[in-house]
Amino acid sequence: MTGFYTLFYKEWLRFWKVSVQTVLAPVLTALLYLLVFGHALRGRVEVFPGVDYIAFLAPGLAMMSVLQNSFANASSSLMQSKMTGNIVFVLLPPLSHREFFLAYLLAAMARGVVVGAGVLLATLWFTEVSVVHPWWVLLFGVCGSAVMGALGIVAGIHSDKIDQLAAFTNFIILPLTFLSGVFYSIQSLPAFWQAASHLNPVFYMIDGFRYGFFGASDTSPWLSLAIVGGSFIALSWLTLGLLKSGYKLRQ
Repeated sequence: MTGFYTLFYKEWLRFWKVSVQTVLAPVLTALLYLLVFGHALRGRVEVFPGVDYIAFLAPGLAMMSVLQNSFANASSSLMQSKMTGNIVFVLLPPLSHREFFLAYLLAAMARGVVVGAGVLLATLWFTEVSVVHPWWVLLFGVCGSAVMGALGIVAGIHSDKIDQLAAFTNFIILPLTFLSGVFYSIQSLPAFWQAASHLNPVFYMIDGFRYGFFGASDTSPWLSLAIVGGSFIALSWLTLGLLKSGYKLRQ
């Protein structure tokens, strides 16, 4: 376990040493979304009965920050290590592919959860956010960050250049997170786009997380949990296979 802990600690320090960039900046970005959309739509939109729009928006922004930062931490770390060549110092020690996976995954989850908690704490200055089912909040926060952390590892392994990773972020991660119901309920969409939203796994992460706050959601939290859990199992299987084969790392 010494090698696993050392690699995890190294990944933790990698983002924590520059916390202004990796933690405070995403929190500020989320607050800007809250202020802009909250000011524009407050009083005009009531998604759930009796729930203020800013209160509705806060959990969605927090979860979006969790997902984006979990992905960014794992993918950027591997990408930078490959470009600078210091990935060799991670591959040479007698670490198993499982230890490698868990260290990068847990560090990505840690950054995502820290940023998400920071967003929630910051929104308390603007609105009162109640938590009806705290265990659902914790469960979806952990599972969602795990899914995006695993996806970030896959993206970091596959990408050889910064522009490849940027394309992955801009054309996959951002559309999935922004079109997942962060700023709206999918019940307000036309039938076609409601059906399309149900094909987006990030929708279930956002919806299940928000259920923990209000006890209301667009779909069953158990269905959301099953889809999020299945996504994590599939991505974990893929990631462990890539790491075991040495794809674009040892080859």
